[in-house]
Order: sequence, then C-alpha cells, then structure tokens
Amino acid sequence: MATKQSTIDFILDQLTKVSGISTRKMFGEYALYCDGKVVALVCDNNLYMKITEAGKKFLGDKYKEGFAYPGAKASMLIEGDLIEEKDWLARLVVITADSLPLPKPKIKKTKQ
Repeated sequence: MATKQSTIDFILDQLTKVSGISTRKMFGEYALYCDGKVVALVCDNNLYMKITEAGKKFLGDKYKEGFAYPGAKASMLIEGDLIEEKDWLARLVVITADSLPLPKPKIKKTKQ
C-alpha cells in the first residue's frame, strides 16, 4: 500500500519549525530529508527514522524497531501519537540529522 499524500502533508506540517526539510517520492513511498540527509522513510503511512545513538538516547523506550520494506535496515518506527507531538518530532529529526554524515557527492558521468 502506497503512502497517502495526506500523511506526507501532515508530517511536513509538523516539521515547519525545522529548516531544510523536504521529501522525495520513490516507488509510491517517500524519503524525508533534513539538510540534504535522508533522516527517515515514510512507507505504508508509517514513519521510520534512521537509527542513531543520539536518537535512541532521546527516544528511550518510546519506539520499537521496524522495517520500512522487506530487506531494509532496521529503523525506529515512530507511532502516530508521537508524530502528533510537533516539538518532540522536530527535535528528533534535528538530532538524527546532526548524527548522520553528509551524503557523498555524486560524480557526474561524462559522455564520450
């Protein structure tokens, strides 16, 4: 089941205080970016945050591990009640983004 646009709109609305937030649609699902870093996936209308040590410390026991799709790495499944806590969710996204490395620059292939 593909993620509904209304789910993405709600998550983006929750994160209006965070600069550099964007999403990208991929195969009916979405990647959530913060400052160019993928911090989460939204699959089947569920939010799967990347696991970081700082994120786990911030969450404590407020999450369970889940998989965004078959074969995916484990992520922190953030349940609906927590997504509704605007300031808390914004803090989690910032903590996660700050813990992740910058993406590697893409090398453009030249035509010969």
